[in-house]
Amino acid sequence: MLDRLHLVNIDWFLIGLLLLNSIIGVVVIYSSSHYLPGNYFIKQMSWISVSIIILFVLLMIDYNFFISYALFFYSICIVFLGGILFFGKLIAGTKSWIKMPFFQIQPSEIMKIAIILMLARIFAEFKQSHLPWKTGILSGVVVFVPFLLVALQPDLGTALTYLPILMGVIILAGINKKILILLLICVLIFGFTGWKFIMKDYQKQRILTLLYPQEDPLGSGYHILQSKIAIGSGGLFGKGYKKGTQSQLKFLPARHTDFVFSVIGEEFGFVGVFFAILIYFLFLFRLFKSLFDSRDRVGVYIVFMVFMMIIGQFLINIMMTIGLFPVAGIPLPLLSYGGSSLLTNFMAVSLVLNIKMRRFVNV
Repeated sequence: MLDRLHLVNIDWFLIGLLLLNSIIGVVVIYSSSHYLPGNYFIKQMSWISVSIIILFVLLMIDYNFFISYALFFYSICIVFLGGILFFGKLIAGTKSWIKMPFFQIQPSEIMKIAIILMLARIFAEFKQSHLPWKTGILSGVVVFVPFLLVALQPDLGTALTYLPILMGVIILAGINKKILILLLICVLIFGFTGWKFIMKDYQKQRILTLLYPQEDPLGSGYHILQSKIAIGSGGLFGKGYKKGTQSQLKFLPARHTDFVFSVIGEEFGFVGVFFAILIYFLFLFRLFKSLFDSRDRVGVYIVFMVFMMIIGQFLINIMMTIGLFPVAGIPLPLLSYGGSSLLTNFMAVSLVLNIKMRRFVNV
């Protein structure tokens, strides 16, 4: 439970930055979708409300409780991911969603939290100078199993967002050259196998389009070209709120989800993009700064993995919108429309807040 000491030690500034970025997301989502059926901005605000409630509910529970049951949470998420492959309904070309009476949720997003908890459990008592073989292989398996299940949905974009989490834990643990070489070999083997036997034709085309988008401007290169046009046409100050031609005239696909950053560039220009990124980096900096307030090994690992998860997805999405990364269906955390993604990020931040406010207890 929360007592007065815990309330005093809550990082309200981090919560404020979390909410500020989420509100900016709602503003942009409204601009890019107000003329579409579905009331996306209202749904997003509803998810923000639910996420805030869940955030404070999770703060009432000591994070060590979640670590103790990490294997249970991880196993449940794996069961859901496996079940979706057999019993899930195809929505937008993937089996990624569980439909509930009033909403639908994406287990592959919640899986990120389970991976973080599971890896933190593995490294809870880790005190060696370099990552040993067994621990490295175990960590890879923890990430590879859900990665494969999600890639088979097929949702390669979400699967890729698991990799920065693994990278974070490897960076902290330290890795010797032999394991690094082995991992690189595994990546090459998996990349070749994935290209030959797992990836769909449209996914291969997205990678090829990254190099030559102009070769198919009305097909596979359409997303990247329209995104570049939208961002470039914004100029210094942008075309104005709800006045972006690429987004308002529906030339820009997925404008309220994967390409929300393109809408910011078109409607608010370089100045708007600068301030949006500045506010986001304040949030990321505050998140990273929490690393130094962690008083136990588990806390350090959790905070750094959460940071890597969010900044990794942030950088991939930005690079995707400006043509430096294949279109992979990866949303911009907090800013893009999507309840499961929003809830996952709020839950991840709640773990960081939990660790920070109990820093004088778990020493």
